[in-house]
Amino acid sequence: MPNDKILESLLAFRRERDWEKFHTPKDLAISIVLEAAELLEEFQWKSEEEVARHVAREGHQRIAEELADLAIYIKLMAHDLGIDLEEAVRAKIEKNRAKYPVEKSRGTAKKYDEL
Repeated sequence: MPNDKILESLLAFRRERDWEKFHTPKDLAISIVLEAAELLEEFQWKSEEEVARHVAREGHQRIAEELADLAIYIKLMAHDLGIDLEEAVRAKIEKNRAKYPVEKSRGTAKKYDEL
């Protein structure tokens, strides 16, 4: 299903339930953070080995669902604010290219102002 069809499905789902009134930018932003926290719980207190086992088993589906929740809220918020999400991502990649030139950032996790 192409992305525009996904958005159409999300908007129809929301409209059918009269949920637009609950999806203010503030509340969508809060929901994004809450869902991100739920995603983080899948990894909390686990070693790298435990994470690998968790992802290979029961955690995989739960992680997929949390990522889907995040994508839904992000897609709705971008739509509601008139943000072309794909263009915003492309622009951010270009901005990051300038901030993190390969010759300075390759193999390091330093922030751009520490390079």
